[in-house]
Amino acid sequence: MNAPAPNAHELAVAALVERARAAQREFEAWSQERVDEAVTAAAWAIVEPARNRALAELAVRDTGMGDVADKIAKNRRKTIGLLRDLHGAKSVGVISEDRTRGLIEIARPVGVVAAITPSTNPGATPANNILNALKGRNAIIVAPSPKGQSTLALLLDFMHAELERVGAPRDLVQRLAPPTSREQTHALMRQADLVVATGSQSNVRAAYESGTPAIGVGAGNVAAIVDETADLPGAAAKIARSKTFDNATSCSSENAVIAVASVHDPLVAAFAREGGVLLDAAEARRLQASMFAGGKLASAFIAQPAAEIASRAGLSRAEARAAKFLLVHESGVGPDHPFSGEKLSPVLALYRADDFAAAAALAGRILRYQGAGHSIGLHTRASERALELGLTLPVCRVIVNQVHCFATGGSFDNALPFSLSMGCGTWGRNSISDNLNYRHFLNITRVVHPLRPEDVHEPSDAELFGDYRAKHGV
Repeated sequence: MNAPAPNAHELAVAALVERARAAQREFEAWSQERVDEAVTAAAWAIVEPARNRALAELAVRDTGMGDVADKIAKNRRKTIGLLRDLHGAKSVGVISEDRTRGLIEIARPVGVVAAITPSTNPGATPANNILNALKGRNAIIVAPSPKGQSTLALLLDFMHAELERVGAPRDLVQRLAPPTSREQTHALMRQADLVVATGSQSNVRAAYESGTPAIGVGAGNVAAIVDETADLPGAAAKIARSKTFDNATSCSSENAVIAVASVHDPLVAAFAREGGVLLDAAEARRLQASMFAGGKLASAFIAQPAAEIASRAGLSRAEARAAKFLLVHESGVGPDHPFSGEKLSPVLALYRADDFAAAAALAGRILRYQGAGHSIGLHTRASERALELGLTLPVCRVIVNQVHCFATGGSFDNALPFSLSMGCGTWGRNSISDNLNYRHFLNITRVVHPLRPEDVHEPSDAELFGDYRAKHGV
């Protein structure tokens, strides 16, 4: 039976992929020093102050989401943090050698990477993917969201100019031709060697179903527990900073705070000092009716300032219209309680729990409804409670006493790799449980030699089964 003829989308993508493969074959012969220079060049394309500002301003103007100053900070911080992580990391040739075990590891490229990127971070996320791909001597083709096309086009103009300085092939970094369509994106997924998908869960599912090896990341719906031992002013300040940064475009911004009952009222007072306004029941109903008209989050409310959200919801109270973020009391979890899910806006659900055990159980319910595998925040002076959450909840990260949206994706004051894409493990139906990093953009070839005779040990049955047989009499 004859295969169907390729359509126009497939043919157009095939031409991009072929150019990418030719560029990648040339780049694969580069030394570690030259590869690292190309990575630095690509990073400078977004970090250079005038370009960074132009990208941030364009992103906010064309997507209608976020804050220019915060996007400038995000573009810079995420990029220099990643560059810090990549500095000195081996990604060309032999990257490790264990002579005792006779094992040598060699880094090899994966080939052509398809990167699916969201409108919430149309500059920072593509840049992060590009740097990781180049570190592994790969080519990359980015499929942006429709709203992020103009920002990506400008970013690639800047990157091509910098890559030209170091003699790198232009076609190492490409994008789908606008207007980006679902058909184009799916064709790219099928034809690439690796798919990295960040953003909508429909894109993540499509990546896994494409037939190409894929790395997708899960949805965020971060809950933060504030227990009775917490530094309340510090916790309120950190949560407020995280929830308001870039108008909560980050999947790592808190969506719910669970306060142990004894600190609920003083925590609300601390939030008020940070610009948080707790809505009364009538205001909360009005906001819910506006934000979730038709049963799902309305795009007009995503990544908008709290004051604009209050205005669009018809909230008349002056305090609400001047708020930095809005708080809504919630008690339930699930579809009938839309504030219990991800809101991508400076709106925070506030729960009260009798004690820490009840707070942990409630956090588990929230995560299992939306956000399983992503992360949870904890503000406490009882550090052993963080380990308890890590042992029991379906999360890949427990963030302790930190600004959550900064800490989850890597920070200069914690040990997580800098990334804008957080794997959520099997809880979030993902293939990875760590922060996406350059190692995910490598194939590793292993050269294995036999051990020296004196280092070989084949265990006896007595060593392996002796205790078991003695205990059970078998």
